[in-house]
Amino acid sequence: MRCTAGSLCFTGEADADDLLNNNFLALFIGMLLDQQFPIERAFLGPYRLKQRLGFDLVPSDLAKLPIDQLIQFFSEKPALHRFPKSMAERTHDLCTHLVEYYDGNPSAVWANLSDAAELRQRLLSLPGFGENKTQIFIALLAKRFRITTQGWEEIAGHYADVGFHSVADLDSPDALSQLRKQRKEARKAK
Repeated sequence: MRCTAGSLCFTGEADADDLLNNNFLALFIGMLLDQQFPIERAFLGPYRLKQRLGFDLVPSDLAKLPIDQLIQFFSEKPALHRFPKSMAERTHDLCTHLVEYYDGNPSAVWANLSDAAELRQRLLSLPGFGENKTQIFIALLAKRFRITTQGWEEIAGHYADVGFHSVADLDSPDALSQLRKQRKEARKAK
C-alpha cells in the first residue's frame, strides 16, 4: 500500500488510491461519481479519467476542455459511470465552479473557515453536492485526511461515528466488504 497524504485504500488499484489521496480534485470527482454506481468503480473513475485525458486532473484544465470532449472521455468503454453524459457535465460544472470561486484550488473549499457549518455551506454550493454527500465529505476529510473544522462531528451526523457508514470509513478492501455487509443488513432490517 502506497497511500500517502490520506488513508483511502480500497479501489483495488494502488495508483488510483494514490491519486485519491494526493489530488483533491480526484477526491471530489470520486464523490460526484458515487451515485447509483458501485463505490470502488466511482472512486476508480478519476484515475481512469486521468489516463484517458493524458494529463493530471487540474480544475482549470478540465474547465477549459470542451464539454463534448469530456463526455467522450466519460463514455469510452468501459464508461466511467452508468450516466456518463450527466456525470461529465457535473464534473465540468464542478471544475468551473472551483476555478470561479476558489481560483482552481480544491483545498481552498475548506481553507480559512470558522467552523464546519461554513464548510457545509461551501460544499452545498458545489455542483452535484447535496446534504448527504456533504455530510459524507466532511467526515471523509476528518477521518481520512485529518482535516477538521470546529463542529464537524455534528455536521457530519452519523457519518462521524466509528463503524462502516460511508467512503469516509474505507481504509482497505476489507473495510469496503464490511460497509457492504452493514448496508445489506440495514436493508434487511427495514
